[in-house]
Amino acid sequence: MAFLCQRDSYAREFVTTVVSCQPAELQTDGSNGKKEALSGFHVVLEDTLLFPEGGGQVPGLSPQPDPPDDRGTINDISVLRVTRRGAQADHFTQTPLAPGSQVQVQVDWERRFDHMQQHSGQHLITAVADNLFGLKTTSWELGRHRSVIELDSPSVTAEQVATIEQCVNEKIRDRLPVSVQELSLDDPEVEKVRGRGLPDDHAGPIRVVTIEGVDSNMCCGTHVNNLSDLQVIKILGTEKGKKNKTNLIFLAGNRVLKWMERSHGTEKALTTLLKCGAEDHVEAVKKLQNSSKLLQKNNLNLLRDLAVHIAHCLRNSPDWGGVVVLHRKEGDSEFMNIIANEIGSEETLLFLTVGDEKGAGLFLLAGPAEAVETLGPRVAEVLEGKGAGKKGRFQGKATKMNRRAEVQALLQDYVSTQSAEE
Repeated sequence: MAFLCQRDSYAREFVTTVVSCQPAELQTDGSNGKKEALSGFHVVLEDTLLFPEGGGQVPGLSPQPDPPDDRGTINDISVLRVTRRGAQADHFTQTPLAPGSQVQVQVDWERRFDHMQQHSGQHLITAVADNLFGLKTTSWELGRHRSVIELDSPSVTAEQVATIEQCVNEKIRDRLPVSVQELSLDDPEVEKVRGRGLPDDHAGPIRVVTIEGVDSNMCCGTHVNNLSDLQVIKILGTEKGKKNKTNLIFLAGNRVLKWMERSHGTEKALTTLLKCGAEDHVEAVKKLQNSSKLLQKNNLNLLRDLAVHIAHCLRNSPDWGGVVVLHRKEGDSEFMNIIANEIGSEETLLFLTVGDEKGAGLFLLAGPAEAVETLGPRVAEVLEGKGAGKKGRFQGKATKMNRRAEVQALLQDYVSTQSAEE
């Protein structure tokens, strides 16, 4: 027997009986990105309104996979996961429910209807792509924000994508009915139905989903009963898949409306920032990019000239010798290396830093190779940073620029000690 969610995907609540309730754990993604075990219970009902994970609605391709099972409540107790186990469904809750008790089950309708739209949309796209161009679907994924169909082809042209999108939306406007039929495993009609085979633990009749005049396919998932409920399908494009496959990315129904709302919000923000109409956004951004590149080039040339000038000033300063320290808020590693190259001294310890005076930044220590090899790691440690070096130069990143005075004292002490020993 199929579950109620499969017999009537539009049902939103019903009353049933608890069959069993056993302690269980649920693996979840923790806040630190690691798996965490959640203690609770597996509740089995006589029938269920909540679609269990498996049966055609499967994740696996998109960057944001979404567990394909339903969410909902049993007597207002949240159901956090529903998994299929043979002919039954395990409902994971954190509150036990007494076997034999009658309970009211409610489905999260917004999530359910979204899944129905994406799943029926996939069936439609798969059938049309095959019928028009012989593009076979090898797998698909119901993603959290977008869904992906894997096509058995190394490439799909933009013209093919446009034709598929036009065709599927024409069929949506034709209001084609979608029906579900249950067949026994030995029914000869099963051989005529498209499908990728049944799971090893399949139990009960075989369910066939048919889009009138378009496609018949073995499937256990939840679907709309008329293509008009899909509203619209938008194919966002394609990307290279695995093993000479192509991934086709699509949205169906309410996801298209939400995508348009986000896109329109971005368009309005860009119109305000760029002070031009949407049709001129691309050209305006190109001009800004060209202007930014020119400014960066000019800024780099000026920074190099400044580095050379600073190096000559330091070299000619009456304070030259021993330990020379310089800090600038603006600059980068190249800026510091130009100064060190221009000075080229092997007798003086040169300590250069750029960045926030009290925060993070970059540092460079140059001078006698032996001294730099000894002092470099200690300088990084004082500044609470990391670095590396060779041949009289040690540089890296620091998080505590406000400890530059401690570094200077460390260097001065080293120079004084070396002078005393000589």
